[in-house]
Amino acid sequence: MFVTTKDMLERAQEGHYAVGAFNVENLEFVMAVIRAAEERRSPVIMQTTPGTVRYASLDYFVAMARVAAEDASVPVALHLDHGDGFDRCVQAMRAGYTSVMIDGSHVPFEDNIDLTASVTKVAAPIGLPVEAELGKVGGKEDDGPAVEGESPYTDPDEAVEFVARTRCTSLAVGVGTAHGVYTGTPHIEQGVLKEIRRRVDVPLVLHGTSGVPDDQVAEAIQNGICKVNYATELRQAFMRGFMGHMAENPSCFDPKKPSIPGMDEIQAVVESHMDNLGSTGKA
Repeated sequence: MFVTTKDMLERAQEGHYAVGAFNVENLEFVMAVIRAAEERRSPVIMQTTPGTVRYASLDYFVAMARVAAEDASVPVALHLDHGDGFDRCVQAMRAGYTSVMIDGSHVPFEDNIDLTASVTKVAAPIGLPVEAELGKVGGKEDDGPAVEGESPYTDPDEAVEFVARTRCTSLAVGVGTAHGVYTGTPHIEQGVLKEIRRRVDVPLVLHGTSGVPDDQVAEAIQNGICKVNYATELRQAFMRGFMGHMAENPSCFDPKKPSIPGMDEIQAVVESHMDNLGSTGKA
């Protein structure tokens, strides 16, 4: 059941639901996310950022995901989130990732096209999907700088040209969300999303979704979003369970014991999102 994201996202686009992409930080995150997917009978994407793979390695996460997928009865993909360059994406492909993202959103439009196309030229012949990003998702992604003071929206005209010239298989769009922890109530600009969906045929991706109200996410899915990313919320959930156990059991020195409630918290969050995304029962 270790598959690419291509079929997953195409089915989601046809069925007007979305597949959740959940950032995993270690073995406990992997086990909790897979457990939720099995419980909900949902396809699932696990993903890692460059910061996470620098902490461990691409090979560690491929090994964990492969073992989890071989044991699973639902489709499982492993995706490189916010790939920070051509080399990183190729390394992930070679390691065994089943999907990659190249993030050129921080460079000018033409440079983003060149960078993205360089990755798709390698990935296409081996049937590997490539997600790209156009526009600015605000906040602070991974350990990079915060994005401030720029238009948060993807230009629909640019999106048409970008997809045609890069041949990316999915597109992360800027529609008002932000990475990290929101200080106010987030707002998805559904009108911009509708226009992009009307003009662009590849599956669309929503980043910075932790903390976005479920009703806004559900509306975005009806307006064309096929993949929804969650990272910060899972970290918060795990630490809530872990630290809660340690507060009640300060003499505990076995890391497995506080990790169990941490995993339970992640599973509950993931299951709830799968229900809202409409992927429950779609495996």
